[in-house]
Amino acid sequence: MKRYTLLFLLPLLFFAACSSHKAIVAPVANTKKVYETQVDSFLDIARQMNPAMLVDSAGVSIPSQFIATVNLNLRKPNYVILHYTAQDSLQQTINTFSQVRTQVSAHYVVGKDGRIVHMLNDYLRAWQAGVSKWGSITDMNSCSIGIEIDNNGNEPFTEPQIKSLLILLAQLKKNYNIPQANFIGHADIAPGRKPDPGPFFPWKRLAEKGFGYWSDDIVVPAPDNFDYVTAFKLMGYDTRNINGTIDAFKRHFIQTDITPQMTQLDLNVLFNVYRKYQ
Repeated sequence: MKRYTLLFLLPLLFFAACSSHKAIVAPVANTKKVYETQVDSFLDIARQMNPAMLVDSAGVSIPSQFIATVNLNLRKPNYVILHYTAQDSLQQTINTFSQVRTQVSAHYVVGKDGRIVHMLNDYLRAWQAGVSKWGSITDMNSCSIGIEIDNNGNEPFTEPQIKSLLILLAQLKKNYNIPQANFIGHADIAPGRKPDPGPFFPWKRLAEKGFGYWSDDIVVPAPDNFDYVTAFKLMGYDTRNINGTIDAFKRHFIQTDITPQMTQLDLNVLFNVYRKYQ
């Protein structure tokens, strides 16, 4: 029987991700073996062609069968979530993502010297977003690529880091046709719970390259009846904890002030930015 596209594509993607490159950090023992075992288990699931086993309210089985379609491919990421590692080194982060007990991972890690470690195939689901929400999406892990940047949260990002990050983002945007609005931070999707990538992150510079939005230099003042809570919702923010939402917004778009009050300047910036999301 002719094999289907999915059965060929996943192994090819896996082997491409594991091709030989010069080591830039020390790998953790046995992680490659565990990775291969996990991917094999996913392939076994993808190969299953079992019909849905359904019964009606009287307990009578509903006839069903599996007839394979020839029109399929892999689900692709549609968001990029940016983080700082909050750790002391690239090696420490690699070690963290290589331990089962930590239950956390990301697709990419960007070192201070600009080196990039690709840790998970882009089509696979990393554990990086946690409890989060953006718009109506409550499982951000299933639709996003996670990028961790080596930074403890209290220091500027390095120029080599940002240059490498911009190149990586350009490739991801092109490969997966990711909309400009869908490059966001961990704080944006988990307001009040996560602060990263933090007030040192150069969001304006990213927006100038087409990754996320930023306020114009000259903004139209927000109208007197401007409903900022609704504006947050239209952008995608979870507003159930409004103080957390304000904090997340200001960490991203204000950066010089993260107090939980909306000043007139904050309202003007929000009015300018949220209209870009429409």
